[in-house]
Amino acid sequence: MSKIPWGPIRSSLVNNFSFGLIKEIVGYADIDMSKLAHLEQRSQGGATKSQLLSEIDQQIGGLSEKQQSHVASICCEEMLIRRSDLESELERVLSRVGWKFQNNRLLPIDVFDISELLELPEQAHEDLLKAATRLRDGDLSGALSASSGAIDSVTLSIYQVFSLGDPHKASFQERISQSIKAIGAQENLEKELQAIGWPDSDITPFIKNFSGSLNQAAFIMQKLRSAMGDVHGSKPVIKSVIYDSIKWSALILRVLAVRKSF
Repeated sequence: MSKIPWGPIRSSLVNNFSFGLIKEIVGYADIDMSKLAHLEQRSQGGATKSQLLSEIDQQIGGLSEKQQSHVASICCEEMLIRRSDLESELERVLSRVGWKFQNNRLLPIDVFDISELLELPEQAHEDLLKAATRLRDGDLSGALSASSGAIDSVTLSIYQVFSLGDPHKASFQERISQSIKAIGAQENLEKELQAIGWPDSDITPFIKNFSGSLNQAAFIMQKLRSAMGDVHGSKPVIKSVIYDSIKWSALILRVLAVRKSF
């Protein structure tokens, strides 16, 4: 698991809460308040927020990863209880370092692994990198648009190579379906399953359901793209659905990377 994102949470505490409220918020977490007792804010010679958080940093540094995650999650929850308007800001700063706060839990964002680009069609690389950047910056609708654009680039290339007609006259779902058929992805998978000893009685229903799931994923992405995809990030989104759709796009691209000889 990635390192717990205490830094962005710490910065949000400094910028949005008073000395007293910071103490109150961390008091709900697994922090030894007796070690902070000597830090008080006074009109003269008192402790600063920076000094307070430095002491908190020291304690967090000595905790296990699980304990750190618990402290960070509680702090995020308590921050939003007091300032619900900080949700978008907290989401933005956390997404930059690969995390999100959902259902009162800090979760790592594990959607795109850029190291896997070499296994995906070259035409998709630029849009996938764009999607990963937008995802990092908290622009979910923009990330969806870019990941859909990656599929567009690949299906356009396949339509040209296999002379499938004008791709702009086909729906997003239809372009994916026709492209998968043209490159022989289903036949290739059947051969691979036969090679590892699967009987036809297992292969036939598996292929049927696998193809059906890809078609359904394409339809869902098509619908979400029109309703939630936006390069300007201005359309309202449902976070969990967007994350899932971006994962589906990566799966579809992986399938589109399997070509028969031509």
